[in-house]
Amino acid sequence: MDDINKLYTLIKEAKHLVALTGAGVSTLSGIRDFRGKNGLYNEMDADKIFSIEYFEKDPSFYYNNAGSFIYNLDEKEASIVHTVLGQLERLGFLKALITQNIDLLHQKGGCKNVIEIHGSPITHYCLRCSGVNVSYEEAAAVVRKGEMPKCPKCDRVLKPAITFFGEALPAQALKKSVTESQKADVMLVLGTSLTVHPAAGMPQYTLRNSGKIVIVNNMPTPLDNMAFMHFDDLATVFEGLKSIIGNN
Repeated sequence: MDDINKLYTLIKEAKHLVALTGAGVSTLSGIRDFRGKNGLYNEMDADKIFSIEYFEKDPSFYYNNAGSFIYNLDEKEASIVHTVLGQLERLGFLKALITQNIDLLHQKGGCKNVIEIHGSPITHYCLRCSGVNVSYEEAAAVVRKGEMPKCPKCDRVLKPAITFFGEALPAQALKKSVTESQKADVMLVLGTSLTVHPAAGMPQYTLRNSGKIVIVNNMPTPLDNMAFMHFDDLATVFEGLKSIIGNN
């Protein structure tokens, strides 16, 4: 607990605390990551599922394969990591949260200032007809019936507002992520292997501006030797933080 107490002090005293989260955060909610030892990449072609080129050829491949882990998110609960980050925001410590995740669990955990750098399934839209948007709930209901959401104007299959391979990241989200990373004097890097760019480059902006990074991940990252603190187990760290917050 000594190291976790030290981490809490660092969090509390930070002038501008930012978090960057990856898929490892959501494994605690029962959502499998992509590149871990039990990740989705081991049994399916995730590059193909999230390829804009392939989606335009055959959108059924995305819906048939993503249905089991994108369109059952209502059944998933925020983990201790999500809820403690929500507490840190409410306490005024956490100023912004940048996430690579597309599971909406940070919002469930209570965070308001969430920057979804890889987009979000919260809306589905038509690649042809402007102004056609369908909510996640509407799209999920269709997918659960074994069908695909379609444009009411042209009958084309709708695409989620997730950033697929071959698409540019949401410009505003990317701009905000860079700005927040540059302002951060402390960045919590949580559950990400820091291999997918440009999200993986965000801690570098913090380091270049003399900020500190804290890495909590169960696999090595390219920035481990530059971390001010390093932990392996997300659940242990956040259970400890929850206990300290409760006693303060």
